[in-house]
Amino acid sequence: MKKIGQIISEEWKDLKLLLRNIPSLTITFFVLSVVCANLMANKELVNYKYVALDCGFVFSWIMFLCMDVICKRWGAKASIKVSLMALFVNLLVCGSFAVLAKAPGMWGEFYTEENPAVNAALNNTFGGAWYVVLGSGLAFTISSIVNALLNHSIGKAMKSDGFFAFAVRSYVSTIIAQFVDNFVFATTVSKIFFGWTWTQVLVCSAIGAVCELLCEVLFSGFGYRVVKNWEEENVGSEYIKSK
Repeated sequence: MKKIGQIISEEWKDLKLLLRNIPSLTITFFVLSVVCANLMANKELVNYKYVALDCGFVFSWIMFLCMDVICKRWGAKASIKVSLMALFVNLLVCGSFAVLAKAPGMWGEFYTEENPAVNAALNNTFGGAWYVVLGSGLAFTISSIVNALLNHSIGKAMKSDGFFAFAVRSYVSTIIAQFVDNFVFATTVSKIFFGWTWTQVLVCSAIGAVCELLCEVLFSGFGYRVVKNWEEENVGSEYIKSK
């Protein structure tokens, strides 16, 4: 039976090999989308009765498209590992922002009107609330696992390997995982701390998932072409052969 230390060492080596095989630009877009989605979630985009979208929505579909192309080329386990790595980087960024928000000094915007409330608002925005960071981290962890497992399972069940198969596995896994992401966040944050009803939680989670899916649908052709280019050029073959 393997010891915990040995398992951690093997998984760390596997992650390093994986990161060497995935194009750096893909990793960059993935990590940035996670960080930006978390930061811009502080600003609402739409807020009308049962329709609530924050500006993080603009970046969240990018995360799922990146997960889908990684899963298609390197498998579910690879997608989950990269997702957890991106989440870890995001937590480091949030921690850095929280510390720097406590540092003395004024934001540049303060000097426009010299209003202390502006400085306090920016500190609160970038500093973040612990329950928002916790809720978003939990939601992203669960949804990334759901997305990877669904995407991989549907892909194995498909007989073809063309765009239709890529679209089906991506669209189905995305809308379900996005709903899970929205539902977990709305339950742990919006319902508990902001007093949302279960109707608001369910309806907003569903509407958000549909909106995020539509964004991915628009760019799924691009994602498919990226994966096909990787396959034609044997990108990441070293990791695939190691499995």
